[in-house]
Amino acid sequence: MICDLHCHTKFSDGSLGVEDIISQAKRTGIKWLSITDHDTTASFSRADILGQREGVKILHGIELSAWDKKRSSKVHILCYAPQKPDRLEGLCLKSCEIRKACSKEMIEKVMQKFPITLESILKYTTASKSIFKQHIMRALIDYGYALEFYGELDHELFNPESGCCYVEREYPDVNFVIDLIHTAGGIAVMAHPAQYNNIELLEELAQKGKIDGVEIGHYSADENYRHELTGIADKYELIQTGGSDFHGLYNSVPAYLGSESTTKENLERIIKLTKKK
Repeated sequence: MICDLHCHTKFSDGSLGVEDIISQAKRTGIKWLSITDHDTTASFSRADILGQREGVKILHGIELSAWDKKRSSKVHILCYAPQKPDRLEGLCLKSCEIRKACSKEMIEKVMQKFPITLESILKYTTASKSIFKQHIMRALIDYGYALEFYGELDHELFNPESGCCYVEREYPDVNFVIDLIHTAGGIAVMAHPAQYNNIELLEELAQKGKIDGVEIGHYSADENYRHELTGIADKYELIQTGGSDFHGLYNSVPAYLGSESTTKENLERIIKLTKKK
């Protein structure tokens, strides 16, 4: 059984719609799928209908943006199966507004360097609840300033350490985000700790019993990092998940649906914990 619990659609920073994602999941032999768009529940109802039609079981999911205040760093928390998703709407709206504000600043900086229009960027965001740097890069590619999304120009403009057009602001505190997930009856899983170097935070949250699980199966984690994450998960009895983090055209590395997956045992742990909540 293939269970992919992390992918994105046009509702956030993916290039494909819900229909294409679920159809591809069926062709790939995926039995369980979670569409985890950033800070939005927009896919829920459509995914339920299409999943039932295609024979793909859907686990509702959201990838929520958060901030580790102690280390001044970003962290993403996957929320699975929220029983009262309306309780997350305010948080989602706030995070989308923060991202839009950052993106608008980045667009202004980019437009000072390159003669592209705002419309050339926004035409790729019509379904999305936010504006992402992938949308900006796509416009730059359209007009011949780059050939790829994650090459030299992306590094020059949007590298978090040195990018001349990169803008970042604090998202809601990670403890608040996790508490709100639990209030909504959801399961809180730390997404790709390797991507933002969140391993110290993971252990702190696990020690306090705040986090339910950790995403170990992710392209950003090498074998040694996965071994370290598995050790923490085993120590604190955390659910261990995996997913492709599929973005379609906007993938940063080759990653197809089902390229990483969650085991049947850990899926059952999520479902069991959901029923308890």
